[in-house]
Amino acid sequence: MIKRNFNSMCALVLAIGVSFTSCSDDDDNDGGNDDYDSVTVYASNNSNGNISVYDFESDQMVETKTLITTTTAADGIYYDDDSESVFQASRSGNSLEGFANIDDLVTESILNINFAGTSDMSSPREVAVNGNLFVVADNADVDGDEMTPDGRLFIYSFDGSSFTLRNVITTEFKLWGITFNDNDLYAVVDATNELAVFNDFLSNNTDATVSASKRIAIEGIVRTHGITYDDSTDTLIMTDIGEASNGQDDGGFHIIAGFTNKFNAVSDGETMAVAGNQVRVSGASTLMGNPVDVAYDSDNEIIYIAEAGNGGGRILGFSNFTAGGDIAPTFNSALASASSVYLED
Repeated sequence: MIKRNFNSMCALVLAIGVSFTSCSDDDDNDGGNDDYDSVTVYASNNSNGNISVYDFESDQMVETKTLITTTTAADGIYYDDDSESVFQASRSGNSLEGFANIDDLVTESILNINFAGTSDMSSPREVAVNGNLFVVADNADVDGDEMTPDGRLFIYSFDGSSFTLRNVITTEFKLWGITFNDNDLYAVVDATNELAVFNDFLSNNTDATVSASKRIAIEGIVRTHGITYDDSTDTLIMTDIGEASNGQDDGGFHIIAGFTNKFNAVSDGETMAVAGNQVRVSGASTLMGNPVDVAYDSDNEIIYIAEAGNGGGRILGFSNFTAGGDIAPTFNSALASASSVYLED
């Protein structure tokens, strides 16, 4: 990444109220961590639908910019490095939208939609991408009966210029966060503490109702929303929003290292215990009340959270999570009604 003017960067940091240890204008000093790999975090929100971009030059130096969209509420977000394009699920338009060549844009740039999907969905949430296929989880009740939870997964093909709806999968539970591990799709079971997997998910290429290949409970979680999987470390992370009525201080996240073996060891319908399997981060110091999405920077060992409730909404970063517990974030930037985060390294 290009090193930008330092003085303007620090002024911007102070203006947005981000928590840091220090700033330095010495190009040989990256804040004390010579092994830090520069990353960019993209975030969406349900307050105004704009896209927030956080360029981390080090663990203590960041430049933030906001890109203005015509969407008024958005959720799942994804960035493609090859085309320098960012995509998000528009909740106000019920469609996918993409914006090309964003890397060199300055803050407050107004975006025009370069790649538009059809308005097929009712309540889009997370986006998961596998090759040229974009999967969007839709949280709306399908059959109109709240006593029979269900949801839909919309599968779109992208040809580099437009989206085409390939097919729709109806699920037997409510949806929120989704993530791929190779061709298997993991999904949180909204309103519960459960995790489901659809093996070889994309082989389902026609409209159908499909049962999960496996569902298990995650001990210690009250209600899960966000999920991410890092294949380089075989780590899965799930968020816990706690009670829906409390958006300020009862949230958390669970880290499951060595996930594959641990998941395989739990039978369908059974529970993965906390002891020996998971690390939980929660408590008042975390500033989490409604953590709705998560991204993991495994190279720098930082977990990023889209927190929708506490203080009106925040993007939080945790680099001190190994032992779990009630820990303060090492990065904290206000973002009203934050809804999704995506990390590009």
